[in-house]
Amino acid sequence: MLPDITVFGRYTYLVTEVLWGTVAIALVTYAGVAREAVRTIVVLYPFAYLWDWYTLEVGVFAIPLRTGIDLLGIPIEEHVFMIVVPAMVVGAHESLRKALDSPVADDCGRPQRET
Repeated sequence: MLPDITVFGRYTYLVTEVLWGTVAIALVTYAGVAREAVRTIVVLYPFAYLWDWYTLEVGVFAIPLRTGIDLLGIPIEEHVFMIVVPAMVVGAHESLRKALDSPVADDCGRPQRET
């Protein structure tokens, strides 16, 4: 059985965004790619904003467990989401690259993967 996170009531969506945002920040920090993450967010944000505004406006989806605070016509949680998702993608991709592409030489000079 999955845990019931709705105990946070109207803050449920915001709490999940903060949780995953923390993971995204950790990955971006580990990989050392803050500039790349910010650049990606800046490029994608306008498209994501327009798409969210449109889909909410026409009723494609609703967000019941949210704070009720809107900014520029969409929930504040959606703005956070539009920052967290690209940061998570860049952070995960670059963390994997860092972890998998950093060879360490063995005693004979052959590249070995760190374990």
